[in-house]
Amino acid sequence: MSSEAKGGRGAQLKHTGLRPGWTTGSCATAATTAAYTALLTGAFPDPVTITLPKGQTPSFALAAEELTAGRAMAGVVKDAGDDPDVTHGALIRATVRRLPAGSGVVFRAGPGVGTVTRPGLPLPVGEPAVNPVPRQLMRDHVARVAAAHGGSGDVEITVSVDHGEEIARSTWNPRLGILGGLSILGTTGIVVPYSCSAWIDSIRRGVDVARAAGRTHVAGCTGSTSERTVVAEYDLPEDALLDMGDFAGAVLKYVRRHPVDRLTVCGGFAKLSKLAAGHLDLHSARSQVDKGFLAALARRGGADEDLAERVATANTGLAALQLCAAAGVPLGDLVAREARDQALAVLRGAPVVVDVICVDRAGTVVGRSSPASG
Repeated sequence: MSSEAKGGRGAQLKHTGLRPGWTTGSCATAATTAAYTALLTGAFPDPVTITLPKGQTPSFALAAEELTAGRAMAGVVKDAGDDPDVTHGALIRATVRRLPAGSGVVFRAGPGVGTVTRPGLPLPVGEPAVNPVPRQLMRDHVARVAAAHGGSGDVEITVSVDHGEEIARSTWNPRLGILGGLSILGTTGIVVPYSCSAWIDSIRRGVDVARAAGRTHVAGCTGSTSERTVVAEYDLPEDALLDMGDFAGAVLKYVRRHPVDRLTVCGGFAKLSKLAAGHLDLHSARSQVDKGFLAALARRGGADEDLAERVATANTGLAALQLCAAAGVPLGDLVAREARDQALAVLRGAPVVVDVICVDRAGTVVGRSSPASG
């Protein structure tokens, strides 16, 4: 099959004509790689090349560099591509300092990077808001630089973002209890740009390609993590994968008019809780996780009033899920079932069997519905 005919996430991005960009995690990794290289060799690689989780090897020009005894700093300006990202143009710095042998890699929040102050996030309270995938990416690159230049790999990495505290006021970080600045984010390292009209058109084209290829089972996924989960669950080919993103309604309405035998909707628990509550646009700027709705579902699943109240006041959807899991209340399954029923309502009796899978940030299944049709 030609690359033009293939479906899936890559084909959708190509079809939109929008230019992808780089996450804050990619930029921090590039800055870390350059700084540690300079610390070991005395010279900053410029541009500096890194390897992303899916094998892409972008190069980044350095916007700042400084080398002193025992530490080095490098900075990269974030290019978000055609995505309307508040961090576009931000200068992301990494300062790398040698540590004693056996210390490993230690992360610190510098100016403009937040600190976690509430539970329910993928990092413990008190940790710098450098998410797990960027942390691993930085660790991997530190190890490669150490192997290439005779270092121990024992370093402290302080990530900072110029004006990050000010920029963070335009994000959800303050409400989530991430204080002092931005989060360093990313799962693939690439910012996928979302123009509503262009992305919805790419979803429609993805359905068309899947149907033309004779696919009877397609999956609408909110991102690369859920896409990997669906492939592992059902062994679906690339052209059966629809990068739904936040546009659940676009997938459901188009499949209503152009049915396939089966549709799996897979995504993060918090996003799919919005679908369960009746939202068809899952973007954080246009719909929010309704903790009151989750509390009502938890009661239906056997939660007592004390647990339901804690769910209603939880910091995040993930925190609500964790509270219920500890009490044996299957909130993930309840959300998946409600999301499936909302999807069937949008399909209005179209001959499509629907199932829903909720995952956490690591791609672990935390809830699923049985297949059903309208």
